[in-house]
Amino acid sequence: MSAGVPAGNYTAANITVLEGMEAVRKRPAMYIGDTGERGYHHLVYEVVDNSIDEALGGYCTHIDVTINPDGSLSVIDNGRGIPVDIHPTEGRPAVEVVLTTLHAGGKFDGSNYKVSGGLHGVGVSCVNALSEWMEVEIRRNSKIYRQRFERGHPVTQLEVIGDTHGTGTKVTFFPDHTIFTCHAFKWDILANRLRELAFLNRGVSIRFRDLEHEQERDESFLFNGGIVEYIHYLNKNKTPVHEQVIYVSGARDMVECEIAMQYTEAYNETEYSYCNNINTIEGGTHLSGFRSALTRTVNKYISDNNLQKSNEEALTGDDIREGITVVVSVKVPQPQFEGQTKTKLGNGEVEGIVAQIVNDQLGTFFAESPAVARKVVEKAVLAARARIAARKARDLTRRKGVLDGLALPGKLADCSERDPAKCEIYLVEGDSAGGSAKQGRNRETQAILPLRGKVLNVEKARIDKILNNNEIRTLITAIGAGFGADEFDIAKVRYHKIIIMTDADVDGAHIRTLLLTFFYRQMPKLLENGYVYLAQPPLYKITRKQREEYIENDDQLTRKLLFLGADDMSVRMADGRVLAGAELRTLLELLAELEVTAKAVERRGLSPQTLFGLRKPDTGEFPRFVTVVGSGDDAVFGYAYSDSELAHARAEAE
Repeated sequence: MSAGVPAGNYTAANITVLEGMEAVRKRPAMYIGDTGERGYHHLVYEVVDNSIDEALGGYCTHIDVTINPDGSLSVIDNGRGIPVDIHPTEGRPAVEVVLTTLHAGGKFDGSNYKVSGGLHGVGVSCVNALSEWMEVEIRRNSKIYRQRFERGHPVTQLEVIGDTHGTGTKVTFFPDHTIFTCHAFKWDILANRLRELAFLNRGVSIRFRDLEHEQERDESFLFNGGIVEYIHYLNKNKTPVHEQVIYVSGARDMVECEIAMQYTEAYNETEYSYCNNINTIEGGTHLSGFRSALTRTVNKYISDNNLQKSNEEALTGDDIREGITVVVSVKVPQPQFEGQTKTKLGNGEVEGIVAQIVNDQLGTFFAESPAVARKVVEKAVLAARARIAARKARDLTRRKGVLDGLALPGKLADCSERDPAKCEIYLVEGDSAGGSAKQGRNRETQAILPLRGKVLNVEKARIDKILNNNEIRTLITAIGAGFGADEFDIAKVRYHKIIIMTDADVDGAHIRTLLLTFFYRQMPKLLENGYVYLAQPPLYKITRKQREEYIENDDQLTRKLLFLGADDMSVRMADGRVLAGAELRTLLELLAELEVTAKAVERRGLSPQTLFGLRKPDTGEFPRFVTVVGSGDDAVFGYAYSDSELAHARAEAE
């Protein structure tokens, strides 16, 4: 037993019980993966997945996702609306139970949802717990209901705020910035996921808007072709080997499966797998079922048609999947995911079901489309020959000590530290940059590796060609952990920070992309373990009194200028008070924030002067809503300060 608290003092009083929302807030990473960018956006996915589950059940056709001007996010659907009646055992409205209780929802009894992906023991209650505030608005029973929560706890009762003819749910939440290190939603991340959901759910319309930033964005996703359109989208910058997308689908034992695939002239496989619309980025039984069936079907077609010489090696799964772009989507009533964030499917029965569907339908497709089948076989045979050539090239380079890092490249300026966790290597653009970098480095922990010209684009090259490239070989040797998914050993990496430092121009951006592509394809564990960094050049340099300081962005520049300006000035207020130093800096920062808010208000067609004129003198309230009755020249504008005023305006308009 380790030293510390004596064993006799370890009693029941030392056992802490975390219940409900408290447990989520105390250990958020257990529920959403992490508290960084990934976890921040995972909150959105949980809410949207609930709307998608309504669509899977046939109750929802449209979803609206909006990043609001204040940084909060709203998800609106036209589904049935969360139930609002009193729960029989909890004695509270069902919506409050759903939003404040883990493992509560309408997806456990199997009567409301045949399949669902938006819940794995946490769901929207977890989002509520990790939000500074959340508001839910429900259209159901011809009424509009509303309730507000703060940090997972209700702060208002469920109330009726108006009448309606429709149904649906609106969830608005603002993530708690004391929990998350990421403090803003990113358009590209959310747009990719929403587009993905629209591909996977043909006929469901998803609209995505960003009203927070000065450059407002609005995009709608609707794909009636489903995952076949998804394949066309994924291959839009690639050259297909065959024009027709291969599509198979089927169902067995309540498990539904659909697969779309197309081969391209690329040398890498692109696989996307989903279970109940959840992107299983680590694959699982559905993907392994597809892979084994594809290998078996192609090899059977080769054997039946005598398409391979008897002295040639049999094709492996990697050979057959070279250049493939495939989407595998299954719907499973009782999915078993590995991990809270559902990155891998574990249902054993799914593997056999998917394999049988692929065996039956892909074999039939090859028989009916021999031209496509022969192109697939030709691609795989060429891949096998390249694999054999690459193996010989790998053996040759290994004998020369390139892959094991025993003979370090001559142009590497290595560091003296031998603990990889303390070492970092800078990949710089050209020998001239390498010279200046070597002069400014810390020789103890910082290594410099100059790279000449543009690195080989590994996306368009087979392994034998990659290994014959001098710059790639130099890079492999310097990192010292081998090469390729099968032989790369993360434990042998010589630097735990690999920093790409290129020029801030088009060529520099291209080199960064090529290096990232190489790491992603041949050393993915570097990225998965967070070892790869991009050096970010500063945007501004401030020189003052022989002191130089570099500034990264406009926000930092504003704060720095305010800080410096406040040092030598003071402001006399109307009441005679004099503000200087820290007080003045605080005032200036508030004014800078007010300027940003004023610009946001102006984008909504309202001048700041008008807004301040609408402020109630007795309470200090500003209007929360703009109401518009009519359209065009006949439109009448008004303002509502509360939900009840808004409901009254709606009732009058109807």
